[in-house]
Amino acid sequence: MSPLTRVARNRAVGLLGAMAAVVATWTVAAPAAQADDMRSRQWYLDAMKADELWKVATGKGITVAVIDTGVDSTLPELRGKVLPGRNFDTGGLGRVDDKDTDRHGTNMALAIAGSGAGGGVKGIAPDATILPVKTGAFWQGGSETKFKGIRYAVDNGARVINISLAGFANETTTAGWREVVDYANKKGALVFAGAGNDGSGGPVYPAAIPGVIAVGALDTEGKVAKFSNYGPHLALAAPGVEIPGRCTSDKNKYCAQQGTSQATAIASGTAALIWSAHPDWTGNQVLRVMMETAGHNGPVPSKYIGYGSVRPAQVLLEGKGNPGDPDVNPLLAAQKVSASPTTSQTSPSPENTGASGSGQAKDKNLDQAAGSEDGGFPLWAIAAGAVAVVAVIGLVVAAGVRRRASTDA
Repeated sequence: MSPLTRVARNRAVGLLGAMAAVVATWTVAAPAAQADDMRSRQWYLDAMKADELWKVATGKGITVAVIDTGVDSTLPELRGKVLPGRNFDTGGLGRVDDKDTDRHGTNMALAIAGSGAGGGVKGIAPDATILPVKTGAFWQGGSETKFKGIRYAVDNGARVINISLAGFANETTTAGWREVVDYANKKGALVFAGAGNDGSGGPVYPAAIPGVIAVGALDTEGKVAKFSNYGPHLALAAPGVEIPGRCTSDKNKYCAQQGTSQATAIASGTAALIWSAHPDWTGNQVLRVMMETAGHNGPVPSKYIGYGSVRPAQVLLEGKGNPGDPDVNPLLAAQKVSASPTTSQTSPSPENTGASGSGQAKDKNLDQAAGSEDGGFPLWAIAAGAVAVVAVIGLVVAAGVRRRASTDA
């Protein structure tokens, strides 16, 4: 193959990879008037018995790193909860400032550790500490910034790493993801990542890397969200539909959002919650009880929900789950060689990873949202049927480009 042909091929494949990444990660935020109380809109907190959980644990003492677009620490719900962090989007030379024009990282932090101050969003682990690691929006930066960011987070005390990002990887970047995930695991950190949002069974990264806790999304009925990617690497599922967050267009307003990003943040917050109640446990033990109490009744792992949905009440209120061997990673031990990503499964990409947003389903104005808000909804009652959506690539790419143009700094 001539050099010219090789360049042309690489550019074409890169463009296809970028288009697919946009399909998997596009987020829409429809502006909405600020509601008086976002807590009343957080149906999943009632379903998870959060008010009872917080009598036992609140996430205090656990640092969760948000590998994302930065975190706006000036919001009332996040004041006093956010560490200085590091901005690798600018070469790692400066701390993370309060500018998060994309609002994606900020919303992940809210879902994890928001205090609910001023009637705002309350996180599942409201007393957890957030370490913001800015690695660029999903269309910006390369995988190397994510690798550096994860190492930084682990080296600076983060016990839980939240990566609400999903994209494709070539052979080189897949190797890089393996190396950094292995580093985090050996240091005792838990790495959560979004499964992706195009409703397909194709692997996305870092979710498909062994040792990563890949998270799928559930809707308000406890069923697999139609946009949630699936595959043998899925570990857990969590609520990912009708999740309140700050609107992209106006940070002073709230929007109902959805995606495996939100599900990942809630799963990360759940780990922080359990860990704060058992500070002597290792990450392996926290993960083991999460897997054991996830409640999937069929063969596990299910390619749609892994071991089931996160159920912290089973651990903190019912005392279920055996923490087991502190030195054995239960996910790695359970994963089969056939489920590991191979070179033939990877799709080359122009060094572009994407934030797992809401797939093709649009956000809803929270003032008109009608999501389930009944307490104690059984998230474990999951219909594990096959789910797929047809990705209308042209429309999604066009929307992603418009969004990029409107949010680039």
